Amino acid sequence: MSLELRNVSRTFDGKRVVNNISFSAQPGEMIGLLGTSGCGKSTLLRAISGLDSGYDGEIAINGDTTKEIHDKAGFIFQEPRLFPWLTVLDNVTFGLKGDKKKKISRAKEYLKNVGLEGNGDLYPRQLSGGMAQRVAIARALVTSPEILLLDEPFSALDAFTKMQLQDLLLDVWKTYQSTIVLVTHDIDEATYLCDRVIILRGQPGEMDKEIQIKETRPRDRGSKHLAAYKAEILESLDLNKPSIQIS
Repeated sequence: MSLELRNVSRTFDGKRVVNNISFSAQPGEMIGLLGTSGCGKSTLLRAISGLDSGYDGEIAINGDTTKEIHDKAGFIFQEPRLFPWLTVLDNVTFGLKGDKKKKISRAKEYLKNVGLEGNGDLYPRQLSGGMAQRVAIARALVTSPEILLLDEPFSALDAFTKMQLQDLLLDVWKTYQSTIVLVTHDIDEATYLCDRVIILRGQPGEMDKEIQIKETRPRDRGSKHLAAYKAEILESLDLNKPSIQIS
């Protein structure tokens, strides 16, 4: 599903947080929003999701600029945000409407797709961090959102689990061809996953650069091509400078 932001700005208590952001995503494209803390990445994601309608400018999903678009976007947060008193299966079906058997069948299908087949009766306290985030991914997908929004979904995980879930996200993308917007601080994650990386800078955050990642999938994490993209991003963020030595 297509996404377009047109001169989107957001102000809180008289302070501008993001300023005149414009970009688009084609159906099935994965866009990364990358920048240092405080440049408004998560603010933009909340505006796209419909959780925050107080922005200026326009956000269109499939041409629809209605600000109340919660049913069109699935949101995956940094923390899984599961209900501790509900089982895995109940967490995934929570909020779904319709026949109970169909809801359960649908939830089991998505749990299978994220590698959690047979774990529906477990409670969140019985899950590892990676398993809990898999449940969150299944819960976001089960409503068949037109666009999938991820706010640093793997940042709290260890490096190995993070890489596993990045590959899972790619598998999900291949299966459902979702349009995805990923907020991340991780440059390696952005170059490994995304078709394009949009760099935000400053406070208020403004678009500084857009980089198209032309490397075909599956990508080699150690590729010299991805290393070159990383160097370009570091240069854009002024992070590719020698560190100051303190004696």
